[in-house]
Amino acid sequence: MNTYTQILYQIIFSTKNREQTLDKNNQKELYQYIWGVLKNKNCHLYQIGGVTDHIHILTHLHPSVSLSSLVKDIKLSSSELIKTHNIFPKFAGWQEGYGAFTYSIQEKDSLIKYIKNQEEHHLNKSFKEEYIELLRAHKIEFDEKYLL
Repeated sequence: MNTYTQILYQIIFSTKNREQTLDKNNQKELYQYIWGVLKNKNCHLYQIGGVTDHIHILTHLHPSVSLSSLVKDIKLSSSELIKTHNIFPKFAGWQEGYGAFTYSIQEKDSLIKYIKNQEEHHLNKSFKEEYIELLRAHKIEFDEKYLL
């Protein structure tokens, strides 16, 4: 019998200390690289986007891949790409943790739109405000002292 799943994740993580280091001009190169990492793990990327201090990844998680190992691989390999090719000269690394939220497939289109509109979205809202809203919407308990 085959394994069938539909595990749709929105994965979010920021730069170290939420520094504004992901210059808009080179974000596409970073996003294409991360797409390749996901593809190599048999995960389907629906949308990737963000702003200068964080990224959002909307992906289907293949059943053979653990969320934590996927995020670890994305962070480690993309950090290496950034440093080797110097695409974001002031980049000091990614934050330690991440946020990951599951959604039903019916929410896919609205999530794609949400991620595509990150630049506009963050004209009036900081990453911290957005992140707290997501944690609360998903009923995740957190301690604000850990949210820089």
